[in-house]
Amino acid sequence: MDDLEARAQRSLERLRDLADEMGAVRGRETSSDGVVTVVVDGNGALQELELSAGIAKLTPAEFERLVIDTASRAAQSAFAERGDLVAAFNEEAAE
Repeated sequence: MDDLEARAQRSLERLRDLADEMGAVRGRETSSDGVVTVVVDGNGALQELELSAGIAKLTPAEFERLVIDTASRAAQSAFAERGDLVAAFNEEAAE
């Protein structure tokens, strides 16, 4: 019974660790021209948006596309990191 309780406690602690790690996930990407930098959280929600003076040379449509493309890459990065965390958790749980 003690062994079962200890295993359950370890599983609960690992689940809490996973939740903390997932909460800390960030995806950060900068456009190839360095004009836009986007940081998103593990859910893909915008956390930071940095713009350089180079935005003055862009049309509104170019600016929109650059922000969306950069944010999309940041979200993909964050989602990949979350996926890696879940995969590692599942592998550990299977042992």
